[in-house]
Amino acid sequence: MAVPIIDLGTAENSSKQLVALDEACRDHGFFLLMNHGMDKVIEEMWEVSVAFFSQSKKDKRLVYRSEDNPLGYFDKELTKRKRDLKEVYDFMEPRTDSKDFNQWPQYQDKFREISTKFFGSASKVAKRTLDLLYLAFFKGSFTGSDLPVGDRKTSTVRYNFYPMADPLDPGEIEATPHLGNLALHHHTDPGILTLLVQDMVGGLQTLSKSRGWIDVPPSKDTIVVNLGDSLQVWTNDNYRAAIHRVLPMGGSARYSTPYFFNPSRDALLEPLQSFSNTPALYRSFTWKEYIRGRVEDNFSDLDEDDIQIAKYRVEL
Repeated sequence: MAVPIIDLGTAENSSKQLVALDEACRDHGFFLLMNHGMDKVIEEMWEVSVAFFSQSKKDKRLVYRSEDNPLGYFDKELTKRKRDLKEVYDFMEPRTDSKDFNQWPQYQDKFREISTKFFGSASKVAKRTLDLLYLAFFKGSFTGSDLPVGDRKTSTVRYNFYPMADPLDPGEIEATPHLGNLALHHHTDPGILTLLVQDMVGGLQTLSKSRGWIDVPPSKDTIVVNLGDSLQVWTNDNYRAAIHRVLPMGGSARYSTPYFFNPSRDALLEPLQSFSNTPALYRSFTWKEYIRGRVEDNFSDLDEDDIQIAKYRVEL
């Protein structure tokens, strides 16, 4: 299969699955994950996500994102300097102190409770998935505590809603960048990997080096996984950050929920030491530096394309 289905419970002992995983990560960076153990919490997550986006615009904007706080609701996000036809709600791991920057909808305790549960479950699955990726990449020949890991503290969840029509009022439309011709324009995710729960509507595509644009079709009870920029840098371009997009909605709206598994705030993004016999294709930079640029680009049009890892490539 172009986008293989990997069994999280058996793959580490299956050479066939590890080979399929390795090939997909080198070609386009997508695979599907089954037996992940998140079925119940995913069912609960869909309930609160759909309920949130079903509210009035006024109620949703009570937790509206700002230039100072990228968490909460937003309906004007840009990709490649074009506005996407979608609405989003972003949150991080909830905290009980004053440093919790999440904007929770008022009087919706169930929303926070289920969102918190989903975040915790996704964090555990993301860690297991990264371990599996390292096993496939190094073919069991390289292990050690120096392999970079993800960090729950910097990871985020996003509830996505792709409506059939522009959610903005006519006056707002005139004052914002125009919609592009896609629901979500082509891009890569900046982190290590993304776990994506999608409904059965479809529309997600990835760019294969060997086949061009291919579908990432919905498959019941699976989670979509795609690689991010950080893993591409760590593997010195051997594994590919998935270039992906979402086509315009056809007959119905679409819901999806990605969990973005990210490096720690001060983590270095540079090729792993195991590549010491080959030229490093990237100079060192920090996750903090990189994600700041990506977040700012998504909020407003900075008159330039989104920051990319190409900015840090070394000219050989």
